[in-house]
Amino acid sequence: MDHMLYISMNAAQQTMLAQATNSNNLANVNTTGFRADFEQFRSQPVFGEGLPTRVYAMSERPQTDYQTGSIQTTGRELDISIQGEGFIAVQGKDGREGYTRAGDLHVTATGQLVTGTGLAVMGEGGLIAIPPAEKIEIGADGTISIRPIGAQASELAILDRVKLVKPELKDIFKDNDGLMRMKDGSPAPLDGAVRVASGTLEGSNVNAVGALVNMIELQRQYEMQVKMMKTADDNSAASARLLQFN
Repeated sequence: MDHMLYISMNAAQQTMLAQATNSNNLANVNTTGFRADFEQFRSQPVFGEGLPTRVYAMSERPQTDYQTGSIQTTGRELDISIQGEGFIAVQGKDGREGYTRAGDLHVTATGQLVTGTGLAVMGEGGLIAIPPAEKIEIGADGTISIRPIGAQASELAILDRVKLVKPELKDIFKDNDGLMRMKDGSPAPLDGAVRVASGTLEGSNVNAVGALVNMIELQRQYEMQVKMMKTADDNSAASARLLQFN
């Protein structure tokens, strides 16, 4: 009886973990540049002393969905979207280099170029700082040009270039902070072939309808496992009553 109970309990627990991943995807359906996470179940035998008598379920995130999200035109000069494959290099909250598709950039009061979530954008020589300017343009190759205050309309000075990278997808993973990072921990090299489009943003690649359907399916699986635990408990109680009669 304990086999049935513990296997059902484990399945319910893993279903909750899968539901958490799916809920996170659904919560980020409107997050700029968000990449959805896949989730799957697989069988996992129990190892230890004695003979293996149980095979439990295990939920895992096998990979991230790298399909391109929908491109929206904003007309804003500091909004950029990656054309095709590639990422924008940023500095994560922990100080490590990471990569994102979120191109909703803006300049802070101290002149630092950051993403919409406040992550500092990296250039060819480090973090990008922009002095006071009347106009800021970002070219197709990531080149940042500014028109200093008081300068002529035709006077544009090249300031820096956004670090754009295109590592092999098999060599990167999605970290806990949502940024992509190299599996070996090394920084990805700048790739001059990556292009961006100014005045546009890439949305999330989460399929809201698919995520909602998946949520319903996981909820039904969870309810089934709870019913199995209740059945195991009822069977155990019935067995105990039979023993009392003997």
